[in-house]
Amino acid sequence: MKQDLKVAIVQAGPAYLDLERCLAKMTELVHTAASSGAEMIVFGETWLSGYPAWLDHCPDYARWDHEPTKTVFARMYQNSITVPGPATEHIAALARQHRMVICTGINEVVHRGAGNGTIYNALLIFDADGSLRNHHRKLMPTYTEKLLYGLGDGHGLQAVDTVAGRLGSLICWEHWMPLTRQTLHRSGEEIHLALWPQVHEMLQVASRHYAFEGRCYVIAVGQLMRAADFPAELALPEHLSADPQQLVLHGGSCIYGPNGAELLSPQWDGDELLYYTFSDTDRILKERMTLDTSGHYQRPDIFQFDWNKDRR
Repeated sequence: MKQDLKVAIVQAGPAYLDLERCLAKMTELVHTAASSGAEMIVFGETWLSGYPAWLDHCPDYARWDHEPTKTVFARMYQNSITVPGPATEHIAALARQHRMVICTGINEVVHRGAGNGTIYNALLIFDADGSLRNHHRKLMPTYTEKLLYGLGDGHGLQAVDTVAGRLGSLICWEHWMPLTRQTLHRSGEEIHLALWPQVHEMLQVASRHYAFEGRCYVIAVGQLMRAADFPAELALPEHLSADPQQLVLHGGSCIYGPNGAELLSPQWDGDELLYYTFSDTDRILKERMTLDTSGHYQRPDIFQFDWNKDRR
């Protein structure tokens, strides 16, 4: 892990369901972070082009054959990205230009072949030379997300080497899946990127537990969303229509150390870039002396572990 690594966390929300504006905003945020000396920047869950928080707020969304819902799905599909594709080329160029590691959540589509017509909740990690180091699709859409997203696979369940250190990442409730966590622990993470819509109390618990269990640093990333960001086709419930500027997603981004210590307390409601510099890089090894769930605290003579790495 790089000594004195300065990281930028993007708590600012995207331009919802508008890929072109999302990429423009991403470009501006990367430029700003680079000018502040950041060497890595992390965007939240499906930041390109927006987390569908309306799933849990608009009561008519799940109605069968509901035309407004189908219209929103079509626009979400049209504003998702392919991997590789023009959007990934744009992000890679930003990484090369600023010599910066970039991690972002995305809405992903496959235009030809298996998965055509399906949206995946995915994440990408680019190294500072612009190379795409990891591409992971969320294994299991959570509850209402199943209306929108397909099932991911184990292809991207790995930590990868970057100039910032060995990075791993999971999306939202994957942090509650014990075997998913163990897969990442076994791959030797130094920094774990936990992508969330917002980091409320139980998700802070999950992030902090992950840091202690995995003996790694955890950057938990939340983001902002206002009621006004909901698709115009969907009727707002009364408590949101009264004030469309009220926040639905509040951020809560935070950082935990390999001993479970809170290094950056949850930050609420700020539409901003947050910065943190990692200086105690030896802390990872120090804490693994007492607990190493992928090493001396594992019992391979009792437990056998394997996973399917194939891309579906």
